Amino acid sequence: MDKKALLVTGGSRGIGAAICRQASRAGYRVAINYASNQVAAEALVAEIKAAGGEALAVKGDVGNETQVVAMFEAVDRAFGRLDAFVNNAGIVDARARVDEMSAARVERMMRVNVVGSFLCAREAVKRMSTRHGGKGGAIVNISSIAARLGGPGEYVDYAASKGAIDTFTIGLAREVAGEGVRVNAVSPGIIDTEIHASGGQPDRAERLRGIIPLQRPGKTKEIANAVLWLLSDEASYAVGANLELGGGR
Repeated sequence: MDKKALLVTGGSRGIGAAICRQASRAGYRVAINYASNQVAAEALVAEIKAAGGEALAVKGDVGNETQVVAMFEAVDRAFGRLDAFVNNAGIVDARARVDEMSAARVERMMRVNVVGSFLCAREAVKRMSTRHGGKGGAIVNISSIAARLGGPGEYVDYAASKGAIDTFTIGLAREVAGEGVRVNAVSPGIIDTEIHASGGQPDRAERLRGIIPLQRPGKTKEIANAVLWLLSDEASYAVGANLELGGGR
């Protein structure tokens, strides 16, 4: 029997890359989506193949509907099936107050983090749902505890986008549960990844360790472990759950 196939958006670095590595060890064939960093994606493909796994790099900007459709079609051609999907791709911007944010910044944030997640989930459901002739599957949306905390003085736009993902997770989960598709979310806290550098604060994870009850930032592998559990049959009764991993914050 063919091994299960998983697509991870934003899979070339950070949490996404950790999910891809863990999934490959768990026996999945992994499609690694990237928007621009082909070198990182291809390096991860090579790493997984060297360890005996099967992987594919797939370019696509999740904020572009045409590219989203093409990305899923590429996975269809390569693997012939889709059993699991992780909505991981997301962006942050420079630290700013709301009264300093441009419309272009907010629109970009919502297009990638919210609209992109909707479009990708749409394509995943079309392939997994029994309503569309699929055999079922599992989707995990990557949210953030920022949705609960609000991101004041830094990333209110990012926090708001993740609040939308929390609501989206509940609604989609209840919409497709009867069609064999389980939808859940994982909400990381402060994790030691490159995303802080993309927001202009490369030292943010270490700098904020004191406000975390566990007194340390999280590791990407810890998030990946939670995602893989939610994708697995061991989480067969989890529908619309949102698992917070914030070190107690």
